[in-house]
Amino acid sequence: MLKKFTVKTIIAIAVILILVLLLKIFDIYNLVQKQFYRQEYSEYVNKYAEINDIDPMWIYAIIKVESNFNKDATSGSGAKGLMQLMDSTATEIAKHLNLNDFESDMLYEPEINIMLGTKYFDELLAKYNENYYLAIAAYNGGIGNVDTWISKGIIKKDGSNIENIPYKETNMYVRKTVKAYAIYVELYKI
Repeated sequence: MLKKFTVKTIIAIAVILILVLLLKIFDIYNLVQKQFYRQEYSEYVNKYAEINDIDPMWIYAIIKVESNFNKDATSGSGAKGLMQLMDSTATEIAKHLNLNDFESDMLYEPEINIMLGTKYFDELLAKYNENYYLAIAAYNGGIGNVDTWISKGIIKKDGSNIENIPYKETNMYVRKTVKAYAIYVELYKI
């Protein structure tokens, strides 16, 4: 025996089908996603990603997770700007780049922050043989901690068991950054 549908049920089903069709036709899902996964400061991200030979989607992912594109962000531990750099790290990277006039307040300038943060990430990639998982873990948890975890066998040198990171914050940071990277690649694939 067939169930009788009320007029309200038929209208509700029709509205849902129309909405699904509109979402598909106008790709509204991607438009909404792009509001959450923005590509702000693209001129700087693309410039310094290219200089350092890094996929810019990784830099967008780091900025998304670190500051959600808030150039004035300051963490409780004192990390500053878009890529949340500590003064000591930024000063060291600035020396590598021969930025002799660098001052820590410059970390709130998007170009300076992205230049230094991207160079730092590049140095981490070089240290960890281009392993993005380990470089991301070190970006958040520190080189010393990642090296200790590797030496103690907590995580493998190839990063294949990166989910074993013992610090909850760093573990979640790596997961969020990898997820953001995958979303950026999907949304902005060329």
